[in-house]
Amino acid sequence: LHPEESGGGSVQPGGSVSLSCVASGYNFGSYCMGWFRQAPGKAREGVAVLNSDDSTMYADAVEGRFTISKGNAGKTLFLHMHSLEPEDTAMYYCALGVVSVTRQQCLLGYGMDYWGEGTLVNVSY
Repeated sequence: LHPEESGGGSVQPGGSVSLSCVASGYNFGSYCMGWFRQAPGKAREGVAVLNSDDSTMYADAVEGRFTISKGNAGKTLFLHMHSLEPEDTAMYYCALGVVSVTRQQCLLGYGMDYWGEGTLVNVSY
C-alpha cells in the first residue's frame, strides 16, 4: 500500500496550495490520517491530522491557515494551505494509520504505518 501525494509546487508568500493523497486498498476513515512535513535541516513534524471520528488537530504554526479534509467519496485526503509563509517550505508527506490513536498521538506520528514519498512545497518570491 503506497500513498501518493500530489499538488506541490512553488508559490509566493501569501498564496495558496492544495495537496492530495490517494492510496488504493486503504479504507480512508478507519484510522487516523495526516500530513507531515520536513524542512531542510529540520526534523519531520506533524502538520494536520484527521481522526476516524472526523476530529482534526493542527500544529500551532499552521492553525487557522491549513485545513485537512477527506474527499466526498472518502478515497482522497486533502490539505488546503492558505496564507503561505516561507517557513512553510518543506517536503510534505501523507501518512495513513493502522491502529486507533488519539489526535495528539496521531500528530506525533504514532500508528502511522503507510507513508508517501512526499511532494515539495516551496514558498518564495
